[in-house]
Amino acid sequence: MMYQKNVPGWERILRLRLAAALVGAGILSGNMSLLLKAGLVASGVFIAATAFFGWCPACAMLGRKLRQNELRKS
Repeated sequence: MMYQKNVPGWERILRLRLAAALVGAGILSGNMSLLLKAGLVASGVFIAATAFFGWCPACAMLGRKLRQNELRKS
C-alpha cells in the first residue's frame, strides 16, 4: 500500500535535526538510566524514519494532507 505524503519538505528537515539531537542526547548522556537513553534513541530513530518517508502516522490520524504544490516539492 502506498501512503500519501503528509509531511512538507521544510518539516522533514526539522525532523531530521530533532532526530539527530535526540539520538545524540541518548548516546552521549552521562548518568541517565538505560531505559531513558533507549527511549531517546528510539524516539530519534522513529522521527528520522518519518522524515525519510515523508509520512507521519500521527499526522495521518489527524487527517493532515499536503496541498498539490507541496507534493511536487517533496
